[in-house]
Amino acid sequence: MAAADELAFHEFEEATNLLAQNPNEATTRGNQLVPQQHVAVAMDSGGSYGAEDEVEENDKTALLQEEKQQPGFWTFGYYQSFFDVDTSQVLDRIKGSLLPRPGHNFVRHHLRNRPDLYGPFWICATLAFVLAITGNLTLVLAQRRDPSIHYSPQFHKVTVAGTAIYCYAWLVPLALWGFLQWRKGVRERVGPYTFLETVCVYGYSLFVFIPTVVLWLIPVPWLQWLSGALALGLSAAGLVFTLWPVVREDTRLAAVLLLSVAVLLHALLATGCKFYFFQPLPLEPAAPPHQATSQPPTVLLSPPPPRSAAA
Repeated sequence: MAAADELAFHEFEEATNLLAQNPNEATTRGNQLVPQQHVAVAMDSGGSYGAEDEVEENDKTALLQEEKQQPGFWTFGYYQSFFDVDTSQVLDRIKGSLLPRPGHNFVRHHLRNRPDLYGPFWICATLAFVLAITGNLTLVLAQRRDPSIHYSPQFHKVTVAGTAIYCYAWLVPLALWGFLQWRKGVRERVGPYTFLETVCVYGYSLFVFIPTVVLWLIPVPWLQWLSGALALGLSAAGLVFTLWPVVREDTRLAAVLLLSVAVLLHALLATGCKFYFFQPLPLEPAAPPHQATSQPPTVLLSPPPPRSAAA
């Protein structure tokens, strides 16, 4: 019975009088008035009550925000994080490179501070092989239409295509990143992307040339140039829309010069691939025409008349 009486609710006269005078306030020890608040109480296993704090929630937040120790760049784990993407992310980034829009930043809307090397690596590899294969197929088809064309397999084009594409996809972003870093020191408001973000932007911008190179198998010159110009326009527009938020805080001359050089290098890559991998083969050396040797005209001589017997 004693335990039951202790657990029963009791009314305290002092607290009742204080609440009657100030209904918006609550009492604490020492008869001090404090503003009334919503206090969440919790009962532990021992049956005691107390105010619930947010210690557990703060611990979880601290654990989630705790930065993991980054491995060294000489280890495999350092580069493994750059290939940690799924198919949906890669497809979303390819779609973003094919559909550039003004005000739509590829880095902010698609990379989201998580650049990858998986997409750019395989896009460059696919483009290099497609260039070499379609370049050889173009010559094979041309030989079937014109037997006078001499063709032999040109395996060296795989090496040339791979070297050109990978050098462009790495050296040009490196030069661009270095230039933006230099301009950041000159003008503090210029905030460049990281080197991996720049490589990622250039790598995905080359995807549009893969279907374009396949269309170049059609032996129609105006269609080849039209598809090439369209692909160049889409790819260059994606670069300009991505780089503009970075260079717009710089001087107008530097911004225009940088964007013009980026578009010009892109155009040189496209036209260089068109002229090198899809150039017509020289015709086989034809045999010299047979020249008739001049012979003296044949003169038919009439036989001499027979001599008479009287003579």
